[in-house]
Amino acid sequence: MSKLKAAITAVGAYVPDFILTNKMLEEMVDTNDEWITTRTGIKQRHILKEEGKGTSFMAIKAAQELLQKSGADPKEIDMVIVATATPDLPVAATAAYVASEVGAVNAFAYDLQAACSSFLYGMSTASSYIESGRYKKILLIGADKMSSILDYTDRTTCIIFGDGAGAVLFEPNEEGLGLQDEYLRSDGIGREFLKIDAGGSVLPASLETVKNKQHFVFQDGRTVFKYAVSNMADVAEKMMDRNNLTKEDVQWLVPHQANMRIIQATANRVDLDPSKVMINIQNYGNTTSATLPLLLSDYETQLKKGDNLIFAAFGGGFTWGSIYLKWAYNS
Repeated sequence: MSKLKAAITAVGAYVPDFILTNKMLEEMVDTNDEWITTRTGIKQRHILKEEGKGTSFMAIKAAQELLQKSGADPKEIDMVIVATATPDLPVAATAAYVASEVGAVNAFAYDLQAACSSFLYGMSTASSYIESGRYKKILLIGADKMSSILDYTDRTTCIIFGDGAGAVLFEPNEEGLGLQDEYLRSDGIGREFLKIDAGGSVLPASLETVKNKQHFVFQDGRTVFKYAVSNMADVAEKMMDRNNLTKEDVQWLVPHQANMRIIQATANRVDLDPSKVMINIQNYGNTTSATLPLLLSDYETQLKKGDNLIFAAFGGGFTWGSIYLKWAYNS
């Protein structure tokens, strides 16, 4: 009997109805469609506009779609992880609320925050719990309402991000399918290059921090781009090398959707044909924790049982890594 693996057995997703196009952004900040498209690959992004709705709203919608498609009983879910950089509230775990709302009444739940690498780290966490033999069904959701932390007068950040959520169900697999290997890294040097200055324990919220716009995301774009290009490509190559995978062996590269040039650089490093690279950045922008599960949702019908997938992500902190996973089902 094969060693117990943790496999993805179902996928769900949700993006808000409102679409913010590059043309619309031209009316808001000093930018244009051509500039955004050539530098990022983004044409539009979805924005959650409804008053009083946060990350949990999208996470619940994604989870509900997964449950409806798969027919899974939410009462059988043991654990819910919400990977997010934009929780509904400080302190109170968004995941706990999401679990209750989707009927996962027997699950324990918590949030996981590693910026744009959150979902990748969550895959590692969920898989480890499954492989321990203690838990059978783990719902992992990547969700972020990035519009809630963006300054729409800052053209360097507001053009990049969008809102959305994606969910996957991890279950035990004895056929050798599921998560095969992982290589996860972090480096605190990134703390200053992609951050929100205020609202944490170092600089609590005050009238002054609000006035100074210190509760919005700040990004040193050039520095983050440089680190992301090299590190995402490095870990994807390392994952293939140490598992003796050739470009013919890999069916799909599943890269974090931060920037088209970063995606292409990663694909070029591992010499993968563009047809094997999952891309939807043009439709959603960078949805942070949601990019990887949104890719799986969009490409689900093209995935075949036994396909080799290489995931790669890079996020603030800095955090980054790669995961090698064998797909477990045909749609």
